[in-house]
Parts: sequence; C-alpha cells; structure tokens
Amino acid sequence: MLVFARKSAADPAPVVTPDEEATLLRMQERFPPVLSVIAGMVDLTGFFMLGNIFTAHITGNLVVGSAVVVRGGPVNPAQLLAIPVFVVAMALVWLIAEYSNRKGPPLVRLLLGIQFLLLAAVLAFSVVTKPSSHPHGILAAIAALIAVSAMACQYALLRLALPRAISTAVMTGNLANTVLSIMDALSRGHPLMSADDGRLKRSIYLLFGFLLGCAIAAAAISVMGEWTWSLPTALAALLVALR
Repeated sequence: MLVFARKSAADPAPVVTPDEEATLLRMQERFPPVLSVIAGMVDLTGFFMLGNIFTAHITGNLVVGSAVVVRGGPVNPAQLLAIPVFVVAMALVWLIAEYSNRKGPPLVRLLLGIQFLLLAAVLAFSVVTKPSSHPHGILAAIAALIAVSAMACQYALLRLALPRAISTAVMTGNLANTVLSIMDALSRGHPLMSADDGRLKRSIYLLFGFLLGCAIAAAAISVMGEWTWSLPTALAALLVALR
C-alpha cells in the first residue's frame, strides 16, 4: 500500500502563461544573489552561535563531526542530525510543491513563504530561549535544525521552481565555475566550458553575495546577538514581497 498516492492523472497540470514566464525569468535573474546573501548569513550565524553547525553547507557537518570524534571531544547532536533533517525537509518541500498544483512564479512565492516562516521561527525561538548561551545544548540543536530546514527549502526552491539558477549555498561549485570561466575567457584556443556568456557573471555575483552575507552576520553577532537572525529573515520577507 502506497503511503503517498500520486495525484490523479486527470488533474490538470499547471500552465505557465507568457506573463508568468517573463516574471519567472526576472526572478531567476534577481533572486539568486539575494538568496546567496541569506545563505551566507544563516551559515555563519549558525556556525558561531549554535555549536559549529553548518546550516547551509550541510555536508560540512560530517567533516566537523568526524574531526571531533578523532580528537575525542563531545559530538554536537545537531551535527549528526543535520543531514537526515535536511533530507526529510527536502522531501516535505517536494510534497508541498507536488500537491500545491503550482508552477512558475506562484510556486516560487509559495516556497519563499515557507523559507521565510522557517527563518522567522529560528528568530523567534532564539530570541525567546537564547540557545547561544549553551551552543551544544538541546535548544541550540533545535534552532540549528530549524535553520537547516530553511536552507533545505532554499535548495528545493532552486531545483523545483528556479531550475536555471545555479547554487546559492554551495560556493565550491560557483568558485569552480568562476575560475574555469576566467581561464576560458583568457584562452586563445577553443573554450573547454559549454558556451554560456552569463556563467561568469552569475557565479561572481553569488560568491560575492555569500561572502557579503557572512561579513554582515559576523559584524552583527557581537552587536545584535540572537537578533542577528532577523537579518536573513528580513531579506526572505523582502523576496516574498517582490513581484
């Protein structure tokens, strides 16, 4: 017996109108740089305030957790739970997208709204419970895993609703695109990368956005404390409001 029955084949597939297609193209151009700033803020804030948890670079928790085990120190439970929580959150976002019967800009706005709610939940939870005072405690783990879920929603948003956009959180790929695109541009021979005049510009924008987000969060933590989470939350709200 199937746990989740797929929608009936008779259900009409969502259709993207020409106006919505034009809006989607604008979203794919404008939203990723802002999302990369959000990712940088969330990743750095989580790492410094919630027990060295990577909330955007999820697989980095495997490296940090393994290093702690080798050194013999205590393992942060959130580091062990980050990847399974990320997987579950991604699956839930897929289900929401599948059964919402939305496509194009309406789906983008739906997933942006979910990410905003998750970031707002991290902000509210952190302001009330002050998890950074015990960064390896259960409250910090809860805050970190909500943040992981918010970033899972962002990853899913890019793959499901903005498929032409490149990653806004995994900067290794964007750095590789930047270096290889520069080498192709400087080469007098036949380019080795597939032709894409906008690849270099997009990669640089996202790298800069992520680093800017990290820098802003690092400066804000000492001044704003738990309220630092309000910065990515405000940016997510801005994206929800944009048309």
